[in-house]
Amino acid sequence: MIFDANVTHAVSCLKFSLSSIAISLLGGSDVDVNQTEIKQRLDTMGVNPSKKLGQNFLIDENVARWIVAQLEIEPGDTVVEVGPGTGALTEHVVDIADKVILVEFDARLAEGLKKRYQDHDHVEVHHFDGARYDTRQLYQHQPVKLLGNLPYSAGGAIMRNFMKRPSPVCKAVLMLQKEFIDRIIAEPRTKAYGVLSLRMQSEWSSRPVKTIPPQAFFPRPLIDSTVMVCDPRPDDLPFYDSRFFDELVRRGFAQRRKQVRKQMPVTKKWEDAASLIGVSETARAEEISLEQWVELTRYYDEHPLKDTAQDGNEIFDVVDEDDNVIRQELRSIVHGDDLLHRAVHIFVFNKHKELFLQKRSRLKDKHPGVWDSSAAGHLNAGEGYNETAVRELEEELGIMPDDLQEVLALSPSAETGWEHIKLYLARHDGALRFPCSEIETGQWFSMDDVRAWIERRPDDFASGFIECWNAFNTMLGAKAKQDPEEA
Repeated sequence: MIFDANVTHAVSCLKFSLSSIAISLLGGSDVDVNQTEIKQRLDTMGVNPSKKLGQNFLIDENVARWIVAQLEIEPGDTVVEVGPGTGALTEHVVDIADKVILVEFDARLAEGLKKRYQDHDHVEVHHFDGARYDTRQLYQHQPVKLLGNLPYSAGGAIMRNFMKRPSPVCKAVLMLQKEFIDRIIAEPRTKAYGVLSLRMQSEWSSRPVKTIPPQAFFPRPLIDSTVMVCDPRPDDLPFYDSRFFDELVRRGFAQRRKQVRKQMPVTKKWEDAASLIGVSETARAEEISLEQWVELTRYYDEHPLKDTAQDGNEIFDVVDEDDNVIRQELRSIVHGDDLLHRAVHIFVFNKHKELFLQKRSRLKDKHPGVWDSSAAGHLNAGEGYNETAVRELEEELGIMPDDLQEVLALSPSAETGWEHIKLYLARHDGALRFPCSEIETGQWFSMDDVRAWIERRPDDFASGFIECWNAFNTMLGAKAKQDPEEA
């Protein structure tokens, strides 16, 4: 398969090179025609390319077609294109993607695209800043692939918005200035290596695939551009707290020329850390590789649950259909034999009425790697529901809210994992800190976004959460009929 992929890529590159040579031999007529056409489009829309906005429009048809080919669009894919401009890339996407979402900062260009694609029901045009676009609404449209000839002035901010943890994007093909992409792929002990390099490399496998010269654009930029393909990084790193990783890396590079020991937490000895990862005690941040930064994160992380697999030796109360305790059994036996037991789910809302959802750790024995309630967990033997809810909030999210409220109970079923469940509500507006062994990542979502997401992609969620969600919404609907203002 790898060989086939390499051959396909080589053939694609060869075709692109041959077409480019042909155009050159013919006097570059295709580029000239496209430039004329794009100038006419811009004139029609009353757009004069803005240097401040970094507007350099792609005019080479062959380059545009080749860039889109790198995205490997398949049936069912949603393509989000940021900065579509005059639609040079878009026109090669609309006929093959299931859904196309265009995010254009320039109001005049956005209006022109709306008119151009007004008869295409699967195309949405948003006049919006790509660096501020709400990516949470994209989860319902997965798989999502990101495409863009990003403006030089805002390319970094746009990438952070769409590709930071957690991200709905499963693949990206982006064109930016070569210098910026060089920073992304930089290796240790180089000038370009820094915070951007480590953050991107920890989450994405990025590779530059083509340098595009200035003559492929109108107006011509002063520097080369590079096309970069980004795929999610394989699970080749040990479990670590990604937010703590970001914090350590930021601290390490805050004063780039100083020894990193001076920037690290004082809770543990730097000498031991340096020995553990195999660097000099006088090492600077730029001398430490991604893998070593991950090990530093694990070393300084004081949370006791890191790297802990699900413990099958926990003792649960086995209960009957009426929730009466019959006996106690090991967790592994309870789950393996589908015995009735007890659990809590907690929905945590913020002041914007957004619900926090967690993505379960891949270490979990049930529903690994899917989205779930804000916090959830089993009752240990002899433990009460309220006691467990408080404990789970503290263990999983690091919070102790004062307004914890029980709202409903669910009977055991195959969908609940044969659990008697009590659902609680809580309010929290501050920071959340969760152990990576329990929660891979998390995000706040509006109720409408969650509804649409569940409707389109129910398999993205733990079945117990969906049961709680459905019961909760039924309860809200009943309250709305009785007292609309209270609901």
